[in-house]
Amino acid sequence: MNSTCFTPPDIPVDNLITTIVESWFIPFDILTIVSNVLVIGLGMLFLCIIILDKTFHTVPMMLIANSCLVELIYSINLLSAAIFSLQNDLKRIEYQDSLCIFRCYMGYALTAVMNYSYLLQAIYRYITVIYPTRLFWRSRQIQILLIYITWIVGFLYPLVFIFTDEIIYNVNNQICYLPFGFIFSIIYAAHFIYIIPNILIIFIYYKLVRYVREMSKRVTPIYALSRARRELKMIRRTIILVMILVILDIPNTLFIVMAFFNHEPIYHLRIGVVFLGISLVFFMIVLLKFTDSLKTS
Repeated sequence: MNSTCFTPPDIPVDNLITTIVESWFIPFDILTIVSNVLVIGLGMLFLCIIILDKTFHTVPMMLIANSCLVELIYSINLLSAAIFSLQNDLKRIEYQDSLCIFRCYMGYALTAVMNYSYLLQAIYRYITVIYPTRLFWRSRQIQILLIYITWIVGFLYPLVFIFTDEIIYNVNNQICYLPFGFIFSIIYAAHFIYIIPNILIIFIYYKLVRYVREMSKRVTPIYALSRARRELKMIRRTIILVMILVILDIPNTLFIVMAFFNHEPIYHLRIGVVFLGISLVFFMIVLLKFTDSLKTS
């Protein structure tokens, strides 16, 4: 396939290599850009509403705002990667910019912070029902401390990938990534990012379901029972939000499994990034649907 090399400014020609660009690359790049622009717009809108409306200055809304903030920054990172990919595809070049590895690092870090932000919401709901008198653990100060911890831990755990030089530039997908396969880093990241927080969220939901059923069988004040059911409903909604991201991230999961046998498609990362951008759009829409006070505002 014939190709033309356009030289970016201040980059030696020797550092550029022409590459093949399939017909569907640019539409996929544009779809990813549009998806992330929508998420950024919705995220900024939600955060502005929460910040400006004093009725939203509660601990539950603070936890939701934390999730929105992570989604916003995550989409900005994805948008940067999509624009970089689009530029390379339009110019038909292979070129790794100075931010490529940093964007990959941010992706792994923010994914962890995002999933643990959902876990914080589930833990808060659980404490509200099971330990209603322990106000200390539900206080704003403790929840802010937990938010800080998730951000710090989330940004610390992927540093090992940078120190070991495991993040590489993939020419075909125009992105830096941690190679899939049966290696420690992938297993370590998968457990830390997905498996641990999601299992804990499901476990909390299971424990709360059992608790509410036990409350229904015995003589319980109507207020306490209705509050328990309300919090259970909120955790159920959190699980639905997580499942949206998990279901639409199935292509990436399949590619990781296929990589164990060296059968992953050559352009698997491009496909995965598109599905990830779409899943974030659905997440923000469903978040608005599930947050009644935010939807009303």
